[in-house]
Amino acid sequence: MELENFEPIFGEPKVEWTGSASGSVIRFLLYVFAPNSSNLIIHATDFHSNTWEAKRSVLQLEDMRDEIGVGGSWSEFIDYVVSSIKSEDVKLVLGGSSDSDGVAYAKLVAQKSKGMPLVSISLTRLEGSVASKAMENLSLQLFKAFKSTQHLLTNEQERSLQLTKVISVEKERNESIQNQLLNSKRQKLQKMNSSEKAEFLAPLMSNGLQDSPDKQAAQSPISTKVANRVVPAYRRAKVRGALLQDSEDDKDN
Repeated sequence: MELENFEPIFGEPKVEWTGSASGSVIRFLLYVFAPNSSNLIIHATDFHSNTWEAKRSVLQLEDMRDEIGVGGSWSEFIDYVVSSIKSEDVKLVLGGSSDSDGVAYAKLVAQKSKGMPLVSISLTRLEGSVASKAMENLSLQLFKAFKSTQHLLTNEQERSLQLTKVISVEKERNESIQNQLLNSKRQKLQKMNSSEKAEFLAPLMSNGLQDSPDKQAAQSPISTKVANRVVPAYRRAKVRGALLQDSEDDKDN
């Protein structure tokens, strides 16, 4: 059971007064960190006359684990404590008077979500140089965390800018390739059309007017047969019979 790789926690807890306190507005900053793998320290300060501290060893945290009633492994318990302290409902409960020197006690109360086990840690008031050192350390660590976050943000922005440039170059390259492919297809299509036209017109150009529609119609054997056709035999017989009938009538007369 150790606290290795414990990430520092910064936050602003909600201040809640208990007892006969009038409830003046005081804003606190909260700093939770592990100076080593065996201890956890909590600092809460208003950077004036109220600076509070809690120290918990691994063994004390294990006892608190039994009191809270959180099951599971050690890492799951630490994750639950961290999630509770990071929650929006984390509170710094102050007791006594609301005057600057009248706060009798302070307690950190945190809960991951409603209905889940409550984490409650009593704090001890710091005085003099010890309180000043705690405020100094909190300010310095908060500044380092800010610089680290700013550095990460700058790196992410530069990385995002580089990726944007790469994407832009790739997009232009893809557009260029697509345009080349389209132009190539158009040229091939134009060449194919010209070749087909040449193949279609080649026989006509070689035969000249011999293959023209007018000449083909003039030389068609069907046209000749139509022009020189003979009257059918039954029609000739009918006419001949009519003439013979007329001749007999003339004789009778």
